[in-house]
Amino acid sequence: MTKVIFYIRCSTLEQEPDLQINDIKTICELPFEIYKENQSAWAENVVRPVFSSIVSLIKKRKVTDLYVWDLDRIYRNRKRLQEFFILCKTYDCKVHSYRQNWLEDINSIPAPFNEIVFDLLINITGWMGQDESQKKSERVRMAVKKRNNGTFSYKGNKWGRKALPKQTIDRVLEFHQQGKSIREIASLVKIYDKNNNGKQISKSAVHKILVENSTEKDS
Repeated sequence: MTKVIFYIRCSTLEQEPDLQINDIKTICELPFEIYKENQSAWAENVVRPVFSSIVSLIKKRKVTDLYVWDLDRIYRNRKRLQEFFILCKTYDCKVHSYRQNWLEDINSIPAPFNEIVFDLLINITGWMGQDESQKKSERVRMAVKKRNNGTFSYKGNKWGRKALPKQTIDRVLEFHQQGKSIREIASLVKIYDKNNNGKQISKSAVHKILVENSTEKDS
């Protein structure tokens, strides 16, 4: 049995899903089922089990219409959104969005012109994805300056972790010369911030100091 689905996604627990539902109801007069989850749609490695179940239903041709509050509830990445539109077209599922109400105009276009316009929509979405990716790469290239002493932003701020104070490095080397292990050194040495709050140095930081200074002595 086919059905109409409202997909309600909130990025944080503080967002109110009922607001999305009430808005979507204004563009849908059909009986519907609500699928909700709190997950990001931006990160590639985030698992969205509810959304995955909807995709599975679409592939089984059990969803005729999918309603969302905004297309970014599906994917923020334009390329992924394009792929999703193609999936829905393949399995005869119409996509509706409260924020992108112009989709209703496309869905109401009679055949065969609806196919032509929908293909154009898919292509435009893909172009937007490529343009978005290209502009992001250009912004990073323009903002970053590489020098011999590190990588800097356009404001002159150095990227990466701040170097440890020379005093800390000297203490680590001193304990190492005394024959103490990395674990022992980590328990004896503290790192202090600008507010004079101290925390134990990590074993990996100790190891890095020893390796870097050993290399310098050998060279």
